[in-house]
Amino acid sequence: MIKVEHLTKHYHNTIAVDDLDFEVRPGVVTGFLGPNGSGKSTTMRIILGLDHPNKGRATVKGKRYAELRDPMQEVGALLDAKAIHPGRSARNHLRALAASNRIPYSRVDEVLEFAGIASVAQKKVGSFSLGMSQRLGIAAALLGDPEVLLFDEPVNGLDPEGIRWIRDFFRTLANEGRTVFVSSHLMSEMAVTADQIIVIGRGKFITQGSIDTLTATVKGTVFVRASNHQQLLAALTAHGGVTADANDDGVTIGSLTAEQVGQIAFDAGVVIYELTPQRASLEEVFMELTSDAVEYGSSGVRHES
Repeated sequence: MIKVEHLTKHYHNTIAVDDLDFEVRPGVVTGFLGPNGSGKSTTMRIILGLDHPNKGRATVKGKRYAELRDPMQEVGALLDAKAIHPGRSARNHLRALAASNRIPYSRVDEVLEFAGIASVAQKKVGSFSLGMSQRLGIAAALLGDPEVLLFDEPVNGLDPEGIRWIRDFFRTLANEGRTVFVSSHLMSEMAVTADQIIVIGRGKFITQGSIDTLTATVKGTVFVRASNHQQLLAALTAHGGVTADANDDGVTIGSLTAEQVGQIAFDAGVVIYELTPQRASLEEVFMELTSDAVEYGSSGVRHES
């Protein structure tokens, strides 16, 4: 388990993390979402002991990272796939990590094979693509067979096959009872990968919950196919306060339930062929939750803290 308690971090006059509280439980994949500059990377760095908070604390299995006796065998992490000496081979990079953390060399070949880069183990990592570097970073995170794993933007540079592979990989880790904490800006990927979502903005906690719970908090739309779309639009317009968008396929309506749309169509004498409620996407939920917490607006003007 990862536990963050009243975590606060200042950089000069900038508040990167502001009294943050949350828990990441084992056995599920937890997504960590927030706009650029929201404090996600700073929070992960503090959890891993790479930065120090001004207040509060972050613990892994009840201990600060610096207090762990064998950190790589308890926590694995991928924060920056390119933060590796470019002149080393993939195998030598992992061997150096193994030697400094009392991990058998036999484990190196196991994780290289698992990550799908055994065939390039002798190549210098400076020649690796971003996708290959990500796979090497994942191999390094697994080297100590840890119970807790943190990944920051792990699908960057991966092709569709690699993305599918890492999605299944996260699910396998969670099913083994491990703690899996994944930061990403790809809403569509988090929607199919994560069981739980933690959302922060401007360093503050916004919300936490399952995908179903979060998407239920934002009103979705209703899709309609009818005998006369223009007549239906006229009836909806007369109702007032309704948003609707029509095309050749049908009409998408906001601000009303399926029952309300059906009643309006019935009263207008419009025959309904299809009436489908559509739940809000994770991206729509994220945009609504973080609308006041983005660092830059669409005009490109920075919001004041």
